Amino acid sequence: MKKIIILGMFALIGCTTKKQLNTVDTDKGIGDTRTKTVEYINDDTYLLTETAVDKTYGYDKSNPIKVGGARENSGPRNERRFLNALFGPNDKKMTYYRAGSCCAFKTPNGFSNIGMLDRYRITEIGSKDTLDIYINMYDTGDLKIPVGLKAKEKPKKN
Repeated sequence: MKKIIILGMFALIGCTTKKQLNTVDTDKGIGDTRTKTVEYINDDTYLLTETAVDKTYGYDKSNPIKVGGARENSGPRNERRFLNALFGPNDKKMTYYRAGSCCAFKTPNGFSNIGMLDRYRITEIGSKDTLDIYINMYDTGDLKIPVGLKAKEKPKKN
């Protein structure tokens, strides 16, 4: 009985239209669009060196940060690697928590060609202001610092 229900759900997902799924248009490039090699500060933190010019980058569900990794089972870790790299506008560390998934979208890297964005709430330590950041763990793109934030620098060698 469980197999029939599960197969029925997969068939339903495969036949669902964009309007029925309420998918978002992530027309900033579907699939893998990364052109630059990702660097790391350490195993848990990306090295981010370029600030986004587009003010919607990461803040709008139509322009999420594409960390990739879902196919390799490293999607959530890649999300944390990105968030661990961020500093607030006052050069203070950021705290974050996952506020849930939203916004189904088409992707060749998702289950039945569908992915979901993860929404994180981030706050600079000592501040009460929070921001929402949208992250796509299915597709890869060039990683940038969202407008208004800063990033950790690579430690200098002695």
